[in-house]
Amino acid sequence: MKKLVLAGCLGMLIFSCTKKEQASVSETSAQPVEATNAHLSGDQIIETLDCSGCHSVSERMIGPSYQEIADKYSEKDIDALAAKIIEGGSGVWGSVPMQPHSQVSKEDAKKMVSYILSLKKK
Repeated sequence: MKKLVLAGCLGMLIFSCTKKEQASVSETSAQPVEATNAHLSGDQIIETLDCSGCHSVSERMIGPSYQEIADKYSEKDIDALAAKIIEGGSGVWGSVPMQPHSQVSKEDAKKMVSYILSLKKK
C-alpha cells in the first residue's frame, strides 16, 4: 500500500513539474531565456521555475532545502551546481532524481546557485 501511495505521489509530482516546465518553455520560446531573465535575481528566477515543487528555503521536501545545499557547498561549487540545475542529477541527496532544466541558461543557473549559497548559516 505504501509503495502504491509513493508511486502515485511521485507520478503527480513528475506530471506537475513537467507541465509547469513545458509552459515555461512555450511561453519564452519567442525570446531566449537569457534575454527574458537578464534583469531577474537568482531567487526571482527560481520563482519562475518549478523548483518549489521539490525544494523550499528551510525544509526538506522531495529534494534538499536550499539551506541544506548552502551548508554543504561553497562558492567553488557554483559551476558544478549550475550544471546540475541544467542537466539534472541524482544520488547526492537520495534516490529521487532532479529533473533537468535545459531551458535555463548557464548564467541564470549561476544566479540561482549564488542566491542559494547566500543562505549559508554563518
